[in-house]
Amino acid sequence: MTNPMKRLGVIAGPTASGKTALALRLAQRHAVTIINADSAQVYAHLPVLSAQPTAAEMAQAPHRLFGYLDGRITCSAAQWAADAKTEIALAWEQGRLPLLVGGTGLYLRTLLDGIAPIPEIDTDIRAHVRQMTLIEAREALAVEDAASLARLSGNDDSRIKRALEVIRATGRSILAWREAKSGGIAAEVDLSALVLLPPRDWLHERCDRRFTAMMDGGAVAEVDALLKYDLPADAPVLRAIGVPEIAAMLRGDIGRDEAVLRGQAATRQYAKRQYTWFRNQPPDDWMRHEEAFNDSQIEQIERLLRI
Repeated sequence: MTNPMKRLGVIAGPTASGKTALALRLAQRHAVTIINADSAQVYAHLPVLSAQPTAAEMAQAPHRLFGYLDGRITCSAAQWAADAKTEIALAWEQGRLPLLVGGTGLYLRTLLDGIAPIPEIDTDIRAHVRQMTLIEAREALAVEDAASLARLSGNDDSRIKRALEVIRATGRSILAWREAKSGGIAAEVDLSALVLLPPRDWLHERCDRRFTAMMDGGAVAEVDALLKYDLPADAPVLRAIGVPEIAAMLRGDIGRDEAVLRGQAATRQYAKRQYTWFRNQPPDDWMRHEEAFNDSQIEQIERLLRI
């Protein structure tokens, strides 16, 4: 092992916050392997719309777990974490710093903290819970697992239903399952993590500009090809930001201008959710960088990441 300290870097934050640019700048100055930690960028079908690094950018440093999965595969956080562990170990063997770059907090949390060993949910239970309205699911969870409900936003449809299906299928609260997490690597690595939280106005304007550039740069053709691919209706790749909006345009339901406006709004909303998560959820020792990244800050960021 040429990296006995098991150093691991993380650059996280909302979409369009400058993570890729920063990672590439660091890769120009250090022996770094950039490992994708974004749930949309694992799929091969949407390199433009998911803002994957370009071929020219990937040529500047080793890039791993970008566009490596077929859209028919549902990539769970557990699968990504297993794949990331393999790439991290390979980077260490090569004497390189593995640098996780992405905005999917669940991926990072699963890799570092482990995953709860919740059994597969009975399909009938899942189907029944998923067809409930949010109000019905919330009322049921209040009776069956009030502690879990108290931890959730009252409007969080997916997490409320997840907690309800778990208590019904296993007889055990999802909170109890989470206390039994296993497989995390946080205790085994020397971690330096940086969260990019630029000013919101800057971030939203960048989201808007980037979505327009995507529309002009190949995103429409990507979605057109994706819709012709043999995908199940519930494939996660079909829910990627911009896909529903461009699909509606291709069907003739809306015009291009409306598709752009909707795609920009969806991107901003997604960035807002990520911003809130990354401001509040990571540990306190994850450094928060609240400026828009520019090259003059590179040495400061290197100190924060201890590179």
